[in-house]
Amino acid sequence: MAIEQQEMMALLSELECRTNFTIKKVTEYMLPKLKEPFYLYIDGKQVQLVIRPAYEVFKGDFAALDGVTAKDQFCHYSEMTRFPKRVQKSVNGIHYGLAFSFENIDAVKGFIKKLILINQG
Repeated sequence: MAIEQQEMMALLSELECRTNFTIKKVTEYMLPKLKEPFYLYIDGKQVQLVIRPAYEVFKGDFAALDGVTAKDQFCHYSEMTRFPKRVQKSVNGIHYGLAFSFENIDAVKGFIKKLILINQG
């Protein structure tokens, strides 16, 4: 069963991820003790975490984690302002990233842990 929005927000807080703002369907977070942004994106009722497209080289590693599902397409949303823009349908482009969904709390914990390890290099 997929994770609910409130459950995800509580878990990210527990993992010491800092929230910066919430606009419409997206909430910006920062990894604990790091200046690396990611977004909590609500697509209908599905809760997703979206990371920078630069992590595409690690997409398979994230998807290999138990309970983590990588989305096939990039996630586009204008409020993901810390991510690069990509010209899709508009002249100015729209911010985009890699989206992942999760089956359980342990999957989210493993995902955040891996993202921290990659950032610490």
